[in-house]
Parts: sequence; structure tokens; C-alpha cells
Amino acid sequence: MTNDSPQILSVSQLTALIQGTLESAFHSLWVSGEVSEVSRPHSGHVYFTLKDAQAQIRGVIWKSAAARIKFKLEEGQQVVCQGDIDVYPPRGTYQLVVRQVEPQGVGALQLAFKQLQQRLAAEGLFEAAHKKPLPAFPRRVGFVTSPTGAAVRDFLEVAARRFRGVEILVIPARVQGDGSAAEIVRGIELANRLVPPLDVLVVGRGGGSLEDLWSFNEEAVVRAIFASRLPVVSAVGHEIDVTLADLVADVRALTPSEAAERIIPSADELTARLVQFQRRITANLRARATAARRQVEQLAKSRLLRNPRALIYDLSHRLDELDVAAARAIRRRLAQASERVRTTAARLESLSPLAVLARGYSVTTRASGEIVRDSHQVESGETIHTRLARGEITSRVEISRGRESLAGEVDPFS
Repeated sequence: MTNDSPQILSVSQLTALIQGTLESAFHSLWVSGEVSEVSRPHSGHVYFTLKDAQAQIRGVIWKSAAARIKFKLEEGQQVVCQGDIDVYPPRGTYQLVVRQVEPQGVGALQLAFKQLQQRLAAEGLFEAAHKKPLPAFPRRVGFVTSPTGAAVRDFLEVAARRFRGVEILVIPARVQGDGSAAEIVRGIELANRLVPPLDVLVVGRGGGSLEDLWSFNEEAVVRAIFASRLPVVSAVGHEIDVTLADLVADVRALTPSEAAERIIPSADELTARLVQFQRRITANLRARATAARRQVEQLAKSRLLRNPRALIYDLSHRLDELDVAAARAIRRRLAQASERVRTTAARLESLSPLAVLARGYSVTTRASGEIVRDSHQVESGETIHTRLARGEITSRVEISRGRESLAGEVDPFS
């Protein structure tokens, strides 16, 4: 080849050049469009198409990024995606590798709240039939909240003013930020295991923005409240701040102070009965004063995993494709096998002796079971058996004639 000969690239070399150019030129883009063709294979990745009236582009959200998206990506949603352009060499196509998704027209948290509320409501978690009544005279009250927040101070002040004989156990848990939902769940589970048991449990915090209160909208917290054997009072925020914890709890209080008022009886109302129950309450409180209290282990903040290398993504993508192809091949083979079974059954039916009998023929046998094919096989006076399509006839031979003796007779079946 001369020096003037053009450089010849392999397909892999050309794809690598294109991939490098696209990745360097289109980095950290924001793209808006309508979501369609959403697919969620077993790998945990999310594949979809982002389109508008004139064009479309394939998109992928790797498992690590998908776990950070609060709402569920559904077809028809208008979204804004942030990510990079990448090339998938096995197909020679480009795609948008999405790291962040925001819905258009409504905030991500509002959308996630609505989607989760609808799903849990369909399961019946908010139905009144599941609500447990509060005890009239609680002796031990648990409060899952931040021990340094204003909510617990307000609760304790109101409780102390109403009645000082109630034992209040504060179960520490962060109520905001990463990992707070897991701590609230652990606090609820711990409260249900305490010995001696609690009478009622309060879960709450002071007011705040939707982001501040989001821990009380997490599915794990909602299910922990639903599963609690103790009656649960939700005291999250103020009147305008409705959370999913409010909806699933047995009783909703607008503030922690109101929760104390609804749980703790007034001392004035109990004065007449105080003498009667004083000794019993004192004995119980002293016997249980030495009970051990478990400490809630604080969960370490987990770091988000960085995206695997591009080769791992490609192999994972290919594995998803093979999974779909294998399922399709299995269904095709099953359909072919079913058709062969039906064909074989039809052929066997056509060859069945019973089918021949159904057309008007019969089978005659001697007493020994030998099939009679010729009149010379039987003698006068011999008993024979004739099998019909329906039933059997036993008869005695009177006359046995061969075919030659019937030549001049009229065929009764002609």
C-alpha cells in the first residue's frame, strides 16, 4: 500500500472513535421529552425511550442510579433527564445514560408521594378497619423522634402538665436526612419488643418542608407503622403537612403537643380514681424501673456505589437481551410441542378399533378369544361373541356357510 492510501478502520475502531467523540462532546446533558417503552429486567436497570414529536432516543438508568429516584418512571410522563451520551458497541447505537430524572409540571417528591399513596391505598393500608383504639389510661408511652428536637420537649411539657404518673420512653431516631427512615423503622420495631410492653407509641417530629418530612413518607416507615401491634399516633408537622405516616397511623395528631393531649389523660379527670389505682401503679412502676432499655444502633451513612465500568454495563445489557430471547424461544418450543401432541392424538383416534366399530362394523370372537375371520373357523352349535360399538352379543351358530355358498344370494347391505 502506498503512502497515499486511505486509512482503513475496523468497525470496532470506528465505533470507538465515535464513542470517544460523543462522550467528550455531549457530557452532563439535560434532555426533556416523553417517556415510553419502559422496561425493568431482573438486573435492576431501567431501559426506556425519551421522545418528542420529531425524534426519540433510547435511555438507560443503571441500577445504582435507579435506586436514587424517588418516583416510579411510567409511560407518558413528561420528564427532564440529566446524563451523558454513550455508545453501545454491539449494536452501534447511542443512548442517554441517565443519572437524574425530574418530572415536568410536578415535583419529584410530590409525584413519588402520589404514586406510593395510590399503591398502598390499593393494598388497604389506610382503611379504617385496621385502626386500633388508644388505651384509656396508658402507663407507658413510647416516642420515636429526635431526642434533641423541639417536638419531644413540647410533648414532655404537655404530658407533665396533664399527668405525671405516665412513663414516657423516648426512642432516639433521626427524623430527617439520609438513613433517617431506617432509624425510624428500627425505633418502631424496638418499641414493639420492649419488656415490659408499651401501651401506645408516638411517631413524629416538628413541622418542615416536604423534603424535611420525607422520612415519614418512606414506604418502609409506613409498613412498619401498619405492622405495629401497638396503637400508633402520628404527630408529624402541622395541619397542612399531611404525610403517609398520618394516613396509616391509628390516630393522627396535628402536632406533638396535641398527641400528648390525646394520649395522656388529665389529672383532674382522674382525681376521683387516683386513690384506687395508686398502689397498683406505684408497684408496677417500681418493679419495672430496673428494666433494661435497648439502644438503637445508628446506621452508618451508606455511600452510593459508583457506576461499574462500561464493559460491565455492556455485558449486563447483553444479558438482559438474552434473557428476553430465551423466554421467547421457550414459548415457541412449547407451542410447537403442543401442536405435535394434538396431531398425534388425532391420528391415534383415526386408527382406533372403536372408531371402526362406530361406523357400523363388529368384531366376532370364539369362546377362546380367537377372532373369527372365516366361516370355516366355527361349527354349528358353537357359542360366539360379537363386539359392537355399544355393547356385546352372545349367540349360537346354527348354520355356517362359506363365501361360495353366498354367491347367488342377495347382499342385504347392497
